[in-house]
Amino acid sequence: MRLRFWGTRGSIATPGPGTNHFGGNTSCIELTTPAGNCVVLDCGTGARLLGDRLLATAAQPVAATILLTHTHWDHIQGFPFFAPLFGPGNRVEVYGPEGSHLCLRDVLAGQMEHHYFPVELDQLSARITYQDLHEGTHDIAGVKITAQRMNHPSMTLGYRIQAGGTCACYLSDHEPFYEGIWRDGAEPGHLDSILDPGDKHHAEYMQGADIVVHEAQYTPEEYPAKRHWGHSTYSYVVELAAAAGVPRLFLTHHDPSHDDEFVLAIERRARGLAKQLGSPMEVTCAYEGLEV
Repeated sequence: MRLRFWGTRGSIATPGPGTNHFGGNTSCIELTTPAGNCVVLDCGTGARLLGDRLLATAAQPVAATILLTHTHWDHIQGFPFFAPLFGPGNRVEVYGPEGSHLCLRDVLAGQMEHHYFPVELDQLSARITYQDLHEGTHDIAGVKITAQRMNHPSMTLGYRIQAGGTCACYLSDHEPFYEGIWRDGAEPGHLDSILDPGDKHHAEYMQGADIVVHEAQYTPEEYPAKRHWGHSTYSYVVELAAAAGVPRLFLTHHDPSHDDEFVLAIERRARGLAKQLGSPMEVTCAYEGLEV
């Protein structure tokens, strides 16, 4: 499998000189399967550039699968600008959890009502299908995808994607179940040392993955003021991933208030924490254009 990051920002797009390196577009990752199929992981503003590139370089007509973690705006606001949706003969399959007690299709149609956008969903020319997903294992785009619910205010799914003998996890918009990770007296860095069953279950979901892409919007210092907003600290992610034995960890969904210098500092702190835990895990803050 090959991954390319087209959007690494959370909450809202943040263009400008301070975000040139890590990027200002919201969440979007292109996954190319071993069979050459295109899977779009989330459809934030980064999806616009991806769609333009697919039209310019992919075989025509374009076939793509969109896999949404949830329907918060920063994960779907690029959908109306994904150019393949406008091409007759193109085929796009859209999967994701229902949002706010509405089916996936109705949520996507909502942001394209004439009050907000000049083209409504039914006017798109491509052949588009919509499928609500739930927890469990699914065969999508020729790969095995195991969906697991994240700890987030709205229904959100993480995805464990397996194909060609490799495994990648994409886990966005997830909050710790409990503020303290380790049991009293237990040695940090081990699955059996994790205090809360929900956090242990989350770490076990990462076990055996070759890479994990995980949102890490906040620092530990920022988190107390953001509790219950549905996002992780880099320290929480590093500690659970280290306990799960993850070899390569990519932190994403950078906060809009964090410029390049701030994100670089997070990367240094995250790598230092992994080393402190005795983990050989490679930790990287994802940036637009990064290919894995």
